[in-house]
Amino acid sequence: MTSAPHRLDERTYQVRTFGCQMNVHDSERISGLLEDAGYAPAAGTADPDLVVFNTCAVRENADNKLYGNLGNLRAVKDNHPGMQIAVGGCLAQKDQKTIIDKAPWVDVVFGTHNIGSLPTLLERSRHNQQAELEILESLETFPSTLPTKRDSTYSGWVSISVGCNNTCTFCIVPALRGKEKDRRPGEILAEVQALVDAGAVEVTLLGQNVNTYGVEFGDRGAFAKLLRACGSIEGLERVRFTSPHPASFTDDVIDAMAETPNVMPQLHMPLQSGSDRILKEMRRSYRSRKFLGILDKVRERIPHAAVTTDIIVGFPGETEQDFQDTLDVVEASRFASAFTFQYSIRPGTPAGEMENQVPKAVVQERFERLTALQDRISAEETAKLVGTRQELLVTNHSGSKDAATGRLAGRAPDNRLVHFSVPEGAEVPRPGDVVTVTVTASHPYFLIADPTAEDPEGYVLRRSRAGDAWDLAQAASCGVPSSGAGADGAEGTAGSAGVSLGMPTLRPA
Repeated sequence: MTSAPHRLDERTYQVRTFGCQMNVHDSERISGLLEDAGYAPAAGTADPDLVVFNTCAVRENADNKLYGNLGNLRAVKDNHPGMQIAVGGCLAQKDQKTIIDKAPWVDVVFGTHNIGSLPTLLERSRHNQQAELEILESLETFPSTLPTKRDSTYSGWVSISVGCNNTCTFCIVPALRGKEKDRRPGEILAEVQALVDAGAVEVTLLGQNVNTYGVEFGDRGAFAKLLRACGSIEGLERVRFTSPHPASFTDDVIDAMAETPNVMPQLHMPLQSGSDRILKEMRRSYRSRKFLGILDKVRERIPHAAVTTDIIVGFPGETEQDFQDTLDVVEASRFASAFTFQYSIRPGTPAGEMENQVPKAVVQERFERLTALQDRISAEETAKLVGTRQELLVTNHSGSKDAATGRLAGRAPDNRLVHFSVPEGAEVPRPGDVVTVTVTASHPYFLIADPTAEDPEGYVLRRSRAGDAWDLAQAASCGVPSSGAGADGAEGTAGSAGVSLGMPTLRPA
């Protein structure tokens, strides 16, 4: 498979991540494992000695995306003695040997349950000069016990559970990640504390269904308790979580959100469909009335909460009336943004075997109507924020036009993206610092703040521990502190530009 390799201490790597936040977090573990084994991140545009694909299997084009990337790398590998290619994640768990059959130049295929085996598999492949395939059917080691290289100094993912106990007919994730397994609260809080001690001011709690956390050890109120416990960690300014399941969303979680100051006024609540008939076919154990009722309770307790969602268009058997029901729920929900999917058949799911698959042209037309509706609602909701004061956590990602406009980017408490300029003569913030600005303009999926030197309240900077940590990290890597570049939500490589999070993307200025 491979030619004689470089010495291990000279080998470089790159991780390419596709999919959801779980994959983003897993990629941090993969990077940590590789650096623990002696690899170094590839610098600049140089071809790395190792490319790891951390894949997604949720959408139909996931296969094409992977094999297209693998095909592009074949010639690179042929001209790079000792180069290795590894494929992991959900698509690897699903396709297994098919990946090597289709792309025999791949060196290692590993699954979602044995991330920790990657360095050993790479070494075995180098030694044996052949592809190594290892897929486990159950979790080998909880990912959070593995070495980690965090992509951000100011914000971090913390996995509270893996797997899923639901049986949604369109979803292949439970088959690939297994039944839900929960971490103990003490382990989670210790990891959060370690992140804060390292300079982070924001954490996002991750789970396939975060609000069912505790089911494994018999405490149905565990998630609300965990949110409240995060509120007592000194120096932790922002707590987020994703994604909850509407069927399991309880009032104690809403109370914890409302009563814990550092839990942000943001909720990502997957709707999937507004049709009760389709929700039943999806095996989503809630109906539109319950969904809307949850949003009413959240907004009663947290008036400024921004709610985002996931919606599938064209599920098998969806009629025009079913789709109209979805439009009606979207209109009533006033989502800040929605991550919309055109339904695609996933082999191995019950929905893939259903009759009455909706024609592609019909799905496309409905999709366009839905996105037009959501664009209007998003524009109306962001317009309400013009003139408001927003406290932004400055990010190291900028919009596509920020270099030209001189703007930086930050996230408001409700997670809306705000592009802001620094008045002439004012101090420039570092990623991780906090600025308070007045919103001067709005677009459907982002806000603009252009303060002037004549308005002393239009721009207020608070230097933070997270900003200090950013400077230290830049110094340690011989880098130059900067505001960075790269669009939020874009597919990328670990440690560089962003990654596709599988959440509603906020379009850059």
